[in-house]
Amino acid sequence: MRMYDIIHKKREGGQLSAQELLFFIQGCTRGEIPDYQTSALLMAIFFQGMSREETADLTLEMARSGDQVDLSPIPGVKVDKHSTGGVGDKTSLILGPIAAASGVKIAKMSGRGLGHTGGTVDKLESIPGLRTDIPREEFFSIVRQVGLSIIGQSGNLCPADKKLYALRDVTATVESLPLIASSIMSKKIAAGADAILLDVKMGSGAFMKTLEDSRALAREMVRIGKQVGRRTVALITDMDMPLGRCIGNALEVQEAVQVLSGQGERRLRALCLELAANMIYLGRQAADMSEARAQVVKAVREGRALEKLRQMVEAQGGDGSYIVHPEQFAVSPAVVEAAAPEDGYITRLDAEGCGLAAVELGAGRETKESSIDPGAGIILLKNKGDRVEKGQPIARLYTQREELCQRGKERFLAALEVGPQAPEIGPMILERVEE
Repeated sequence: MRMYDIIHKKREGGQLSAQELLFFIQGCTRGEIPDYQTSALLMAIFFQGMSREETADLTLEMARSGDQVDLSPIPGVKVDKHSTGGVGDKTSLILGPIAAASGVKIAKMSGRGLGHTGGTVDKLESIPGLRTDIPREEFFSIVRQVGLSIIGQSGNLCPADKKLYALRDVTATVESLPLIASSIMSKKIAAGADAILLDVKMGSGAFMKTLEDSRALAREMVRIGKQVGRRTVALITDMDMPLGRCIGNALEVQEAVQVLSGQGERRLRALCLELAANMIYLGRQAADMSEARAQVVKAVREGRALEKLRQMVEAQGGDGSYIVHPEQFAVSPAVVEAAAPEDGYITRLDAEGCGLAAVELGAGRETKESSIDPGAGIILLKNKGDRVEKGQPIARLYTQREELCQRGKERFLAALEVGPQAPEIGPMILERVEE
């Protein structure tokens, strides 16, 4: 078998066999296929697409290219969740404890933030003492005892995906539906869960900007899940404006605690409760979605969900008092307020722009090597659709150094528009996709 023949076959619109895809992924992982041939195949896939069978085979081979987590020592149905990225997205910190309080086993490996999107691991590490680098057996033990553990991703999870993504990034082949779907799903499959919940973001702060593109991606990933024997559901959700009121690591943990206490911003709370209900449904702890939603409400109302988060934090070495008394979190000392430039309604609060403002303040990474200030970030005092008066504070920005305040403020104000008419605010959850 030759790589040349595989490239030629796909270039001409042919369907690659499972053996050909195995040859490609193994050769790529071992460094036996030169980058120029890998790039050529990626470009052929970009233009010719892939069939359902090809995409599923590619996903499985990528999942098998490195470590595969066997969750069988943990009893019950294990459910994982993936978000396609967003600004202010602290949903894993909320729905994981709710689902665990309802009997679902959550053994989740999460990543760090890069660019304008935040990472769950970074948020958790803002809790003093909490460890996310935990040996496999200890990870399993925590899930068995608490029902929930969130740790950092294994360094050797889907190495083929890492190589392919690096080349896609420099060869203008990122925007390929089968390549995006296989990249996401390979990591979820390698992580070992029995069922997968996908939160596919749509809007200015998301990779997918339109409902059509988001729907296509959601359907593709759900199909892959079905094809490889994983029960999969996708929700298409709005990311045209930041999720909730807080952007930044410690600030977002505080907001997660608010929601688990039955409070918090309305749209964030609605999204998390629906995501959690879907996890309970996928985990076979409810006969239907109506029963799952009732369980969610009960777990929050009775305080069991918040208690699950505290138990997980302490099991991973963190100070659980920060969950009981979140006001202990230290925010960065330099503070500046961004004010409304005129009277009217906030007609645009661009999620990506807000995320980039938080990066300027130190709450995110511009490169993988960048350090993070856990106390930096933004608290939104107003959001899209709210009435404001000229000079009225819209947001409070926190950072370590005074010189960062102005840069962050300028970036934030560039993401803001005020107009005479109130904008239409669409629903938080746009569609649910299940085969």
